Amino acid sequence: MVRTKIIRKPVPPQRGSSSPTSPLPPHPWQFYRCRVVHSGTGEVLDEGLAVFFKGPRSFTAEDVLELHVHSGRAVVSSILGALACLPYCRLAEPGEFTRRAFSAGHMDLTQVEGIHDLINAETESQRRVALQATAGQVRDWLSELRTDIIKCLGYVEALIDFSEEDIEDGILDDVKLRTDDISRRIREQLSNFKRGEIMRSGLRLAIFGPPNVGKSSLFNFFAQREAAIVTNVPGTTRDVLEISLEIGGLPVVLADTAGIRETDDVVERIGIERAADRIDRADLSLCVLSLPEVIRVEGGVVHIDLPKELAGKTSFKHNYVLFNKRDLLPAKVADEVVAAIEKLEVEGAWAISLNTGEGTKGFIQELETILRARYNVMSEDNKESQVLIGNARHSTHLETALEFIKAFRDTCDGDVMLAAEELRYAAQSIGKITGEIGVEDVLDVIFRDFCIGK
Repeated sequence: MVRTKIIRKPVPPQRGSSSPTSPLPPHPWQFYRCRVVHSGTGEVLDEGLAVFFKGPRSFTAEDVLELHVHSGRAVVSSILGALACLPYCRLAEPGEFTRRAFSAGHMDLTQVEGIHDLINAETESQRRVALQATAGQVRDWLSELRTDIIKCLGYVEALIDFSEEDIEDGILDDVKLRTDDISRRIREQLSNFKRGEIMRSGLRLAIFGPPNVGKSSLFNFFAQREAAIVTNVPGTTRDVLEISLEIGGLPVVLADTAGIRETDDVVERIGIERAADRIDRADLSLCVLSLPEVIRVEGGVVHIDLPKELAGKTSFKHNYVLFNKRDLLPAKVADEVVAAIEKLEVEGAWAISLNTGEGTKGFIQELETILRARYNVMSEDNKESQVLIGNARHSTHLETALEFIKAFRDTCDGDVMLAAEELRYAAQSIGKITGEIGVEDVLDVIFRDFCIGK
């Protein structure tokens, strides 16, 4: 397969012979094999394919010509240089084509943000969440919500504009029921925000524990490479190391932290403080312990002594524990140790050996299952049609709309005119998510993160 590069450019109103791609393909929406020739020198720059999109049936609603050329840097650079010589051509700003599509009404802001997320998607769950937005599912959900709010506003304004004799009884009570339902739908969506945010940005998983128990070895095991330095010297890891990976279809930002212990080393203490902060901010924490160091045999009974706390405030009850160095256990107590681990009051526990690989396969499989169940990861077999919002901007406006609806419920039995304004503000908050209401101040922020030319 030959790698190609797509060069997209708007076609000026007067399509003269000065274009390095003239003559234009005679029929729109069809591919034509072509030579790309420099208009000034006549030099053949490349051979490729050209397709002309006639507006408004194009991405931007304008006349657009796409050149599909070979992706070598020299080829692309020479063609862009030839186009730059033309008086009506310049390089697109980041996200400019998408911004033109938005301005033309071909998409709303949620679809724009969905395209950005789709471009940057690294896991299947990220791709599926992004496709919800690009396909218009988020827009449709918000549009229905805003329409329902405006309908309630219309009923309230009718109470203001017409006498009570002209309005049927129970209108205000009906509006109250409708706004209660709208509030319920918003709260339901906000309750799923954390899940959507994790799907979009990644689960923050922190590895922590005492020094020399195998934390960095586990980090390298997940990374499938030597991402962290592993030595027998306590305190080797002094800062937080991070990698992005996928576990069970879920994007994960994995952090390896400094070994937690009492120390007089100033630099190591800073690393331990950072470890405590990272554990506190993590969505999920995985404590690594050396199994031979925490078992105790009394009267033929195996006991596991977990440190009560690490990092000052991180209890084990709400964390997952990984016991490493299983291969160093005496064979005669192995079964008793496994039974003792199963009785621990922790979220989950495993005994493995990162040195021999014993137990690692089962650990990964169970961790994937836990993550899928805990965060209800969208899968190919998932028939769920619920819209998932993981964008902080969307969440902020939904929370604002919810506050305005609550203010409406608090005032509607008294000042109806003031109550109507609260509904108007709620509708505007929803409109700001899709871009129906003026959002010029956020457009630059959204579009500047796009790749050049998209």
